[in-house]
Amino acid sequence: MPPRKEKKSRIGAPRGTAGTKKAVPPKAKTSADTLPASGEGAFRPKTTLPVVGIGASAGGLEAFETFFAAMPADAGIAFILVPHLDPTHISIMPELIQKRTAMRVLQITDGMPVEPDTVYVVPPNQNLSILNGTLQLMELSRPRGVNLPIDSFLRALAQDQGSNAVCIILSGTGSDGTLGVKAIKGEAGMVMVQDEKSAKYDGMPRSAIATGLADYVLPPGEMPEQLIKYLRHAVHKSTTAILADDGRMPDALQKICILLRTRTGHDFSLYKKNTILRRLERRMHVHLIDEVKDYVTYLQKSEVEIDILFKELLIGVTNFFRDQQAFEALREKILPELLKDKSEGDTLRVWVAGCSSGEEAYSVAILLQEVLEDQGRRLNVQIFGTDIDEDAVAAARAGIYPASIIADVSPARLKRWFSKEDNHYRIKKSIREMVVFAVQSIIKNPPFTKLDLLCCRNLLIYLGPELQKRLIPLFHYSLKPAGILFLGTSEAIGQAHDLFAIADRKWKIYRRKPLTVDARQVMELPAVPVIKQSAKPVLLEPIRKAEELSAFQLVETILKQVNAPPCVIIDEASNIIYVHGRTGRYLEPAMGKASVNILEMARPGLKMDLEAAIRTVAASQQECVRQGVAIEHNGGHLAIDLTVKPVRGHRALRGLMMVIFKETDSPLEKKSALKQSRAGTKNATVETLEQELRYTKENLQTTIEELKSTNEELQSTNEELQSTNEELETSKEELQSLNEEAATVNAELQSRIDELSKINDDMKNLLDSTEIATIFLDIDLCVRRFTPKALGIIPLTSGDFGRPINHFATSLIDMDLAEDAHEILQNLGMKEKEVRSKNGAFYRIRTRPYRTINNVIDGVVI
Repeated sequence: MPPRKEKKSRIGAPRGTAGTKKAVPPKAKTSADTLPASGEGAFRPKTTLPVVGIGASAGGLEAFETFFAAMPADAGIAFILVPHLDPTHISIMPELIQKRTAMRVLQITDGMPVEPDTVYVVPPNQNLSILNGTLQLMELSRPRGVNLPIDSFLRALAQDQGSNAVCIILSGTGSDGTLGVKAIKGEAGMVMVQDEKSAKYDGMPRSAIATGLADYVLPPGEMPEQLIKYLRHAVHKSTTAILADDGRMPDALQKICILLRTRTGHDFSLYKKNTILRRLERRMHVHLIDEVKDYVTYLQKSEVEIDILFKELLIGVTNFFRDQQAFEALREKILPELLKDKSEGDTLRVWVAGCSSGEEAYSVAILLQEVLEDQGRRLNVQIFGTDIDEDAVAAARAGIYPASIIADVSPARLKRWFSKEDNHYRIKKSIREMVVFAVQSIIKNPPFTKLDLLCCRNLLIYLGPELQKRLIPLFHYSLKPAGILFLGTSEAIGQAHDLFAIADRKWKIYRRKPLTVDARQVMELPAVPVIKQSAKPVLLEPIRKAEELSAFQLVETILKQVNAPPCVIIDEASNIIYVHGRTGRYLEPAMGKASVNILEMARPGLKMDLEAAIRTVAASQQECVRQGVAIEHNGGHLAIDLTVKPVRGHRALRGLMMVIFKETDSPLEKKSALKQSRAGTKNATVETLEQELRYTKENLQTTIEELKSTNEELQSTNEELQSTNEELETSKEELQSLNEEAATVNAELQSRIDELSKINDDMKNLLDSTEIATIFLDIDLCVRRFTPKALGIIPLTSGDFGRPINHFATSLIDMDLAEDAHEILQNLGMKEKEVRSKNGAFYRIRTRPYRTINNVIDGVVI
C-alpha cells in the first residue's frame, strides 16, 4: 500500500496546547466504516472520538489518580469512569481526580453528551448507559451488592460505539467487568487490564485477564502512552486495501489463512472476508503495524500471535440465555411440542454447535429440565456441546462462571441450578451431567445424528455463503424427522426452504421437513444413506465422513470373501451393531424388554466365557480365544471356539470388537453328548462344575482387582477434595477477615474525613471573623488560601489557588510581597513593616514562616 499522509489529530498531541483552538480531525476511513458490527448486518456510524470506559472497585481511586497523572490533557479522548460507589454517600471522586488532571472532570447528569478531553464520573446509586454518544442514567435495578455497573455500562458501550470502544479494568474485588470485556472484544474494541502486581486488589484484573481477551496488561501509569499509540494508529491506519478489486482473496490473506491452518488445523479461508479483516486490522493496531505483509512476517516469527489471532477469529462472545425472548419462545412453544411424542424413558438428543464456554448448552439443559419438571416426566437427555476452541471447551466442562452472570440469569434460576462459591457460580451436578462437551469442528468433523434439537446460534453470521450452503443440508441430515433447528436472530436458512419449515419466524426457529426428490436434487442429498451405482455419486462429503456406512460395507465384503464363520460386531457397551452369518445357535433374544446386548442374548453356558473375553480384549486390545466352550442348545450341548478381537484398520470402527463363533468336534462335544444320554454321570457333572468354578474365580479375581483400583482412585480423589475443601475454608476465613478489616479501615477513614471537614469549617470561620487580610503561600510561593478581607488589596478569585503570588498586582505602593516572602524562607524569621496603598490607606504587614504541626516550614503567611 502507498504511504499515507499523516493527518493532524489530538490523539497523542503534545502538552501545552490547551490554550489553542483544536481542530477536529477529519474522519479517517477504516475498515470498521464499511464492515458491520456484531451480526455482520448492523449499521453503526463511526466517529473519530475514542470513548474509553474505565471500571474499578476497591483500590480504584489510587489507580485512577496514577492513570490520569500520566494522561495528557489534550489527547482528544473521552473517559467514562464507573467505580463501585456507596449509594448512601455523596461522592467526591470528581474533585479528587480533578487534582490529577487538567481535563474537565464532571459528574454525569442525565442526557450529557460525550465530548473529547473530558472525564465523566458516574454518580452514586445510578446505573449508566450510552446511546448515540449520549450518557443516560438509570435507577439501580438490583439490590446493593448484586448490581454490576461496570458490566452493564461496558455492554452498552460495545453496542453503541462498536470498534471505537475501549475498556480498561483497574483494581477491584470480584469479577465485575469480565462480561463487559467479552462484549467489547466481540465488537472488535480494545481491552486494557491493570497488572495484577500493581493492583491493590487483584480480583477484577485477574478475572479479566483469565478470559484471554486482554490486549494489554500494564500498570496504570504506563497505560496512557500505550493507549495513545493504539488510538493514533487505529484512527489513521486502515487495511481495507488488502482486498483485491475483484473480491478475490489476495496473497497476503491467503498466507495468513495457511499459517492459521498449519498451526491450529482449522481453515478460515471460507469465513466472511469482512470478519477476518476486522480482526486482522485490530491485531495490526495492537502491534502498531501498518502493512499487511509486515504482519504476515510477524506471524511467521510468532506462534503466540497466531494463537491470539485464532482466538480473535473465534469471537467467543456468549452468555446465558442470550436473546432471552428467543429462549422463552423455545421453552414455552417449541420444547413442549417436541416432547409430547416422547414416551417415558426415551432419549432426547440435542447438539449445541459452537458452544464456546458452555453458557448456551447449559441454558438449553436448564430449559429442558424445567419443562420436564413442569410435565412431571423423566427422559434420558443427551446434550452435546462442541467447539473448536480447546480452552473454551475446558471452561465449559468446569462449569464455573463469574458472579457477573447474575445480569443474565434470574435469581430463581441462580438458586435452583447454580451453587455459589466465593466470587463465582458453579453449575449444579444435575445439569452438568446432562451435557457432554467435546472439541469438534462443525466444518470438517462428522456431525452428531438422530437429533431432536440442533442449536447453532451466532455462528453462521461469520461464515461465507459457500460454507453456509454446505452446513444447512448437514443440519437437515443430522436432525430426526420434525427435529428443531435453532439459529441466531441474525441468521437464516437461505434458500433451503425445501429442507426446513418456519416454527418461529422472529426468533429463527425451524422444523425439519421430509426430503423431497426436488430438494434432494437441489441440495445434492440422497434419499437414503447408501452409495448409488451412478457415474457421479451425489453424497455430500460431510455425510460420507459422518457415518460408518462405507466402513461396514468394507467389513462385510471382507467377511464374505474369506468365508468367515458366524460372527457379530459389538461396540464398547457390548451392543450388537452388525451381524454376519447365522448366529441363532449361540445367541437368542432375551426375555422382557428388547435388547441387542450380546451378554443378555448369549445362550446358557456362553455368557461367562464371553464376558471374560470381552473384558480381556477391552483392557489389552489383543485377540482372546476361549476353546471348548459348551453351549446349551435344543436340549443338548454345542462345543465352540470363541474368539473376541478388536476391529482395526478404519477410524470409523475404532473401539469396536468382533465376536466369532466356530463350532468344533472336540472331545468336549462327545462328552456333552454322553452326558445327555447318561444324565447324572458323576464325572461329567464334576468336570462341568469345575469349569464353571474356574471361570467364576477368574471373573471374581478380575472384579476384585478392578474394585481395588477404583477404590484407590476414589481414596486419592477424596483426599484431594478434602485438601481443596480445607484450603477453600481457609481462604474464606482469610477473605472474611480481610473484609472486616477493610470495613474498619473504611470507617476510620470516613471518620477522619468528617473530622477534617469540621476542622476546615472552623478554620474558615475563624479567619473570616478576624476581618484581617491574610494570605497563605506554599513553599513555591503559590497561593494556598486567603481571607475575604485580602480581596480589597489583591484581586484574587477561587480559581487562583496554585498560582504564584508574583502574578498578581496589588494596591500597595513600593511593596513586593514575593520578595519579602522569599526573604522569610531564607532567614526563617519574621518581618513587619508599614506600607501605604494607592487609595491613601496605611497597612501594617507582618510576614512569617508557615509551620506544620511537625515544625516543618511549608510556606509563608502574610
